[in-house]
Amino acid sequence: MPLWIKVTLGVVVCLASLFWLAYSMQARAVLAAQNDLENRARREPVPLTAPQSLDSLPPPVLRYLNHALPASARGLRLIRYQQSGMLRTNPSKDSWMQFTASQLVGPKTTEFIWIARAQVAPLVHVQVRDSLVAGTGSGQVALLSAIPVASAGGNLEMNSGSLHRFLAEAVWYPSALLPSPQLKWTPLDDSRAVATLTDGAVSVSLEFRFNTDNEVASIYTPGRWGSFEGGYKQVAWEGKFRNYSRRNGIWVPNEGEVGWYTDGQWHPVWRGTVEPTSMEFQ
Repeated sequence: MPLWIKVTLGVVVCLASLFWLAYSMQARAVLAAQNDLENRARREPVPLTAPQSLDSLPPPVLRYLNHALPASARGLRLIRYQQSGMLRTNPSKDSWMQFTASQLVGPKTTEFIWIARAQVAPLVHVQVRDSLVAGTGSGQVALLSAIPVASAGGNLEMNSGSLHRFLAEAVWYPSALLPSPQLKWTPLDDSRAVATLTDGAVSVSLEFRFNTDNEVASIYTPGRWGSFEGGYKQVAWEGKFRNYSRRNGIWVPNEGEVGWYTDGQWHPVWRGTVEPTSMEFQ
């Protein structure tokens, strides 16, 4: 065999080994983070809010929680779900990518880990990991689920943005919307109320908008931290939910989309279907 072929084969084997090592390290890191979240969620007691303690809630919130969250489902420790749909990183560009994702959430510990696989080109994908763990929001992008190409986390903007996401997605785990020392409701009118969630030194608020079927139709904030053109800005953000059904006794949406406002116009950046795959109760 000619020397140049031997050298080429050696280089290919070396690169393949390095790639597999990087891929394995990423997979182990994800699994370890998920196991840690599960262990914390199982250790944290989940107080079951008595029905009478809900009576002081704003009327649309009370109607929603009574409809969406029966007393038997209030001790939710963990929820896992799958997502699929389309996303884009820039609300002003029409460059959508197909994605699939899995998410693990600890409603009581205010934590989540979201792992998505987005197709960026034929045979090329990136793995996107977003998380909120112990009050710290972070994100990472890895080419082919192996090679990190971007990461951020631990600053005020990421922590706040991740907490906003956790609060918005509580429509899939509404036990996190029960009143508590961390979660407060403020009435607006008969179809709207503001939820304020505090996690450590960070507090965020979202306006919840309820429809006549006692469902959360949308959420809105005039300012959520996001990364735009290389820097962080607070921009108006809205999520919309639809096609509800009952899963393990909990009334949850099967579809949703979220997006940012630019020049007064709403531009979605994520739209997809969400299917809870397991719920673990106290």
